[in-house]
Amino acid sequence: MAKGILRAKAKAKGDNTVVKIMAKHAMETGNRKDKSGNKIPAQFIQTLSVAHNGKTVMEANMGAAVSKNPYLAFTFVGGAKGDELQMTWTENTGASATETAKIK
Repeated sequence: MAKGILRAKAKAKGDNTVVKIMAKHAMETGNRKDKSGNKIPAQFIQTLSVAHNGKTVMEANMGAAVSKNPYLAFTFVGGAKGDELQMTWTENTGASATETAKIK
């Protein structure tokens, strides 16, 4: 998958920041077949980590059992309007990217 698969919203609420992330990703298990009967190779997000000011605030280990376009939501202590979150994902294929989102 190409860079730019994450859609994130982060909002500061008092001393906390609420983050909602959706990954636009097929999350192929490697068990499905295409119309010709050939297996579709496994391609899924293995890890997703979110950092704020260099400190990891969330880390997820995913696998083939996670559904298409996974949605994650979490809250962490800290963060202010205008701060930036760094979101790094890695696929089982070795592809990876880091994306950013601003806290509103």
